[in-house]
Amino acid sequence: MQATAYTFDDASRTGSVLLDDGTPLDFGAAAFEAGGLRLLRPGQRVRVDVEGEDEKRRITLVTLHTW
Repeated sequence: MQATAYTFDDASRTGSVLLDDGTPLDFGAAAFEAGGLRLLRPGQRVRVDVEGEDEKRRITLVTLHTW
């Protein structure tokens, strides 16, 4: 699923994205580190893997979206 990086805290390696439908979704350090990224800037396009439904939905992987 594609999204746009919304926030990122370099110290904790956590942040949030906006899904293409405008829904905000947080990600933890494990999801960020699983993608092998070192830094993320708000506004960057990313690809996220998500599991669960509704309130239990969580991001398991964050990678850069490449064209």
